[in-house]
Amino acid sequence: MALLQISEPGESPDPHERRIAIGIDLGTTNSLVASVRSGSAEVLAGTDGDLLMPSVVRYLADGRVQVGKQALGQSVADPQNTILSVKRLMGRSAAEAAQMNTGYRLVDAPGMVKLQTAGGEVAGRGIGRHPAQAP
Repeated sequence: MALLQISEPGESPDPHERRIAIGIDLGTTNSLVASVRSGSAEVLAGTDGDLLMPSVVRYLADGRVQVGKQALGQSVADPQNTILSVKRLMGRSAAEAAQMNTGYRLVDAPGMVKLQTAGGEVAGRGIGRHPAQAP
């Protein structure tokens, strides 16, 4: 397995130096994290022992954020604050997203729709983080 080495301009990595590489697959339904160990990719298990984490985030009014199985378990009871399959909204306006009947509270914003949650507005890079932390 070849691993791409990225270096700062003018610097060359020592090919014999041990380095840790981690890859993240942020899927529409599930996500996973893997690391290269002894030349092979190995998927890392979460604290519950599962290799896959549901790609779901739930924003709470008190600022807390739930992710994965915990958030997925609340998707029926709290659908407007539990965000799943959000990749299908990326790059769309609020008008386009409204035609998709997502059930989310949509906020039109330049470049991409935002979602209004109990924790505030989230969009794009901010999904998965508390709105106050989003750049």
